[in-house]
Amino acid sequence: MPESVLITGASTGIGRAMAFEFSRRGYALGLCARRLEMLETLRDELSSENPVAIARIDVAELERVPDVLDKLADELGEVKIVIANAGVGERSYPGEGTFHLDRKVIEINLLGAMATIDAGAEILKKQGGGQIVGISSVAGFRGLSSTPAYSASKAALSTYMEGIRNHLTQHKIAVTVINPGFIDTPINTHRKSRPFLISAEKGARLMVDMIEKQVWSSTVPIWPWAIITRAMHLIPERFWCKISI
Repeated sequence: MPESVLITGASTGIGRAMAFEFSRRGYALGLCARRLEMLETLRDELSSENPVAIARIDVAELERVPDVLDKLADELGEVKIVIANAGVGERSYPGEGTFHLDRKVIEINLLGAMATIDAGAEILKKQGGGQIVGISSVAGFRGLSSTPAYSASKAALSTYMEGIRNHLTQHKIAVTVINPGFIDTPINTHRKSRPFLISAEKGARLMVDMIEKQVWSSTVPIWPWAIITRAMHLIPERFWCKISI
């Protein structure tokens, strides 16, 4: 049996691109997302040589996440990697009547990811080990004035994963945080500026490389974002708040 990976938010963007990359490398796939019809299309497009199981899930429906991941794991057999990838980006500011958009971002990007990690960790503990991966963002290194809730959700996810690493390592579960820069996916096509943009295919290839190496944390691509994210912390707040990225 090929090694298996579970991916949330797999119907589009980074999740879809990673599905193709993992399939190319011989993995069996457990894919879930909100739009079942897009998952069905993706399954048809993937290599028929490796098993592909699909299921509909909105990770904001927190109570349903364990059942869906358990179902996929049962279909595939032993799971090696669980990837919390589902995410949304909304532009919202305080006092404009758009708090519901902020809540949606936090529910999906943070709470949905935590529910995925919790359910995935339970599966992996029973198996005796594996790997948990969280798809965070370089936006989590500083608050971005263009998408403050998104930045907050990714900063919290990265911090959460840092906090659980010691516990999960004791259960032979590696914890990897991936911080993509601008990757050409629907979540950021509305932006006027997307510096150092790379294709979803290249981004997925680099991410899967990092995941297979079981790195603790990495930007994708490493250059120039590793340097940029370090520099971001050096910019005084009075200047940073005026920068729109």
